[in-house]
Amino acid sequence: MLEIKWIREHAEEVQTAADRKGISVSIGELLDCEDRRRKLQQEVDQLRQQRNENTNNIGNLIKLGNAEQSNQLKHRVKELNLRLRELEQELAAAENRLNELALLVPNIVSDDTPVGTSDEDNVEVRRVGEPPLFPFNPRDHVALGELHHMIDVPRAVKTSGTRHYYLRGLGAQLHRAVQQLALDLLLVKGFTLLEVPLLVREEALTRTGFFPLGADQVYRLEGHDAWLVGTSEVPLVSYYAKEVVDVSAPIKLAAVSTCFRSEVGSAGRDVHGLYRVHQFAKVEQVILCEASLQASEELLQEITANAEELLQLLELPYRVMAVCTGDMSQKTYKQFDIETWMPSRNAYGETHSSSSLLDFQARRSHIRYRDEQGKLRYCYTLNNTAVASPRILIPLLENHQLEDGSIRIPAALRPYMNGLAVVTPAG
Repeated sequence: MLEIKWIREHAEEVQTAADRKGISVSIGELLDCEDRRRKLQQEVDQLRQQRNENTNNIGNLIKLGNAEQSNQLKHRVKELNLRLRELEQELAAAENRLNELALLVPNIVSDDTPVGTSDEDNVEVRRVGEPPLFPFNPRDHVALGELHHMIDVPRAVKTSGTRHYYLRGLGAQLHRAVQQLALDLLLVKGFTLLEVPLLVREEALTRTGFFPLGADQVYRLEGHDAWLVGTSEVPLVSYYAKEVVDVSAPIKLAAVSTCFRSEVGSAGRDVHGLYRVHQFAKVEQVILCEASLQASEELLQEITANAEELLQLLELPYRVMAVCTGDMSQKTYKQFDIETWMPSRNAYGETHSSSSLLDFQARRSHIRYRDEQGKLRYCYTLNNTAVASPRILIPLLENHQLEDGSIRIPAALRPYMNGLAVVTPAG
């Protein structure tokens, strides 16, 4: 959420950001609505003051025995109350519309964010590692999973419907191993681990910028103000909602959580196997820092580097992409996606995302700090996916497969797999 005064001073920039992000909102209507709200508020305040003054005068006139003037004032107070009720209804309607529009206003984007309409317009920043050249016909992750009795999709569909899966045996171990590797990496780098609620109130999703525009991606418990989170970013940021915090050093939080997404609108090859599923696990990084563009840029590079280090430990080829305006969410100021090579797609597929949000979330969540002059200011927030599984299992299985279907376990994962170096096909 942006400050209304700032929006007024930068109306063209904000409207451009909305248009480029594909968000249908009129900044002109927002500002007109704010003008009307302010005018109505002034009228309501003036009428309340007149009513209160007249009410006080009625009491004084009654004490003086002046019934005629007191009756006249009573009639005047009645008229004022009638007009007040009308104006208060108009004010409430204006405030509701203003709030609706304000929740649609997007964050601005950084000057170095590419302009585009979809992920096809994202710009490659760097590429690390080379895709493997197999001297044989490589299997995809589903075939490898079935060969090793690691992945069972048919039984998951029988149990839960499409886009669900069972991981069993070594598949479940790998799923846990990559999460623990990522978590241990973050703990060494000074992150504090939180076990977070998976059910949150609607206001938590609104405060963190996932509502109203992302509501179709979130599962709700019918009859309750309880929603299943699609990322632990929501409870991590909300942990400090409505508080004044100390960011003399950046607050670095991490969580490992199960996540749920409805994935409305996704289709095609993205729904094959483990790429786009309704339930997954994610290790998330969230940082709160001072309101400094330089500090937030350095931290964005840092959390992106953390995810890259994880991929390097997993010995996977990847590329970092600068995300364009049309592929960004409402709340994002600057974003990098990391795409890992997936042989079955013969392409890179998104596995990680890093975002800088400036004070967009903190304003909505009312998270502030005191600067060096003691002035209260809103924090900046950032987030990154350290690893998401089972999607990461796609490149992990496919890139490290051998001709006989065996799968090599990267050295960094072996301590989490009881020293196992190679997974051989089940007999």
